[in-house]
Formats: sequence, structure tokens, C-alpha cells
Amino acid sequence: MQRFLREPLLQFLVLGAALFAAYHGTSARSSRQDSLVVTEGQIEHLTTGFTRSWRRPPTADELRDLIRNYVREEVYYREAKEMGLDRDDPVIRRRLQQKLEFVSEDIAAQKEPSDAELEALLQAEPERFRTGQSFTFRHVYLNPERHRGDLTRIAASLLDQLTDGAAAADTAAVGDRFLLATSFEAISRSEAAKLFGGSFADCLSQLGLQKWQGPVKSGYGVHLVFLEERVDGRIPALDEAREALLGEWKERQRSKASEQFYRKLLSRYSVTVEAGHRIEIAPDNPPAALR
Repeated sequence: MQRFLREPLLQFLVLGAALFAAYHGTSARSSRQDSLVVTEGQIEHLTTGFTRSWRRPPTADELRDLIRNYVREEVYYREAKEMGLDRDDPVIRRRLQQKLEFVSEDIAAQKEPSDAELEALLQAEPERFRTGQSFTFRHVYLNPERHRGDLTRIAASLLDQLTDGAAAADTAAVGDRFLLATSFEAISRSEAAKLFGGSFADCLSQLGLQKWQGPVKSGYGVHLVFLEERVDGRIPALDEAREALLGEWKERQRSKASEQFYRKLLSRYSVTVEAGHRIEIAPDNPPAALR
């Protein structure tokens, strides 16, 4: 039986029958005259889309082509839907789900929170909005490739010179050429780690202030560092964290609205999962964002 089902002739006949059925269905509908109206609003929409893309309004010929293409698309869309070609297509199903989710989320996004709501969020999760450490420092770079076998001695000698010359030393004129800046002001710990590496940022958290120290290793080589200021992380005030709080609040509102909308739709259905699977489709305990 399996060999029979794999026969090319049988597969050809099945495919031909399917095409014949689709054609027959289309022919049967050919006597039906559906109404397709291109409204002024649709024409304006087509014109606006063209203008945004080309930065000019369409000519008369271009507008006619836009309308012809719209009619062609609408005809194909209606006929494809009539034939059921939109069913069981995962791409179409996912796109329709996304569009419906966007509708529910957009409604939630229109609401603006009060200062009291933002303050409540900040007090409920202060660590989430804590500012990180920041550093203000200067450094002198030594390229290991240029000082093979002598790097430790040169670093120690240069450190003595910088210490004797006090903090006002011109770091741009000392040491080896460095691709990045030789001084940084109020740079965050995360940015320092991104530029120099995590171990370098860790050292900045431990160095003393207002003196030359080193060598400190980075992804480039070694550095002598003068740490002018280190600001530890802290819980910000409402106005400082407003932008981050607003983004988080709106994201939670969108998530909450989407879940509530889904639960309301789900209540219209009696869901049965076969094959013995026990699954809670809508759990009694919603995510924290919904409470």
C-alpha cells in the first residue's frame, strides 16, 4: 500500500483533481457578480503611501496604476479567501494574531501614567532602576608589542615619573599612541567594560582616588590610571528615572491589556486538548505584570 501511495502517477492524479476542483469552484462562482468599490478614502490612502515613498504626489498615470494594482490585489485576496487558501497557513495565522494583539496593546499605550503610579513602580522595584557606577579618569597606555620583555620595568619607571609630576601630567604626550581617548568623564561602568574589558572596569571600582596607579590590564595592553572621581550606583529620584519608568510602565500596561483581551476572547471558547494532555490554557495565577 505504501509503495502504491508513492507512485508518481497517483500523486499526479491527486494534484490534478485538486486543481480541477479549485477551477470548478472558480467557474461556478464566475456567474456571481461581487461589488468592489474603490472609495475616495482608499484612493487617498494610496496617494499618501506613494507620496511618503517618493516624496512627491503621483502623476495621473501613476495613480491609475496604483488603483489598478489595488483592484488586482483585492480580487486575488477575495478569491483566495473564498477558496480557503488562508486556512491552516502558519504565516497568515501568525500575522492575524499579531494584528489583533497590536490593536489591544495600542489602546493601552494611549494612557499616560501619573507621577504617583511611576513613584509606586520605583518604590516597588528600586533595584531595577538603580544607576550604575561611573568613573572620571585619565590613563597612559603602554603597548605590550612595543615593549616585549621590558614592559614591567618601563611601567614602573613611568609610574614614578607621573607620581613625581603630580596629577597635571599631559597624558597625551606620555606613553604609546592609543586609538581611544586618554581621558573619560563620568563614564558608566558598563561603557568602561565595553571599551576596555570587564577586568579593567572591575579595577576602576577598587582603585584609590587622586593618584596614579597601575599597571591595569585591558584588552589593549596595560594602563597607568589616575582616577579623579568614582560615583557609586544609587536609587535615582523620580525625575531622574522618569524615562526608564515610563517605558517600563507602558510595556507592562501593553502586556496586561493584551493578556486581558486574550482572556476575554478565550472565555467564548470551550477548549479541549486531546491525547491525554493536561494543560491549563488560562492559569488561575496570572503573571506578576498582571496583578
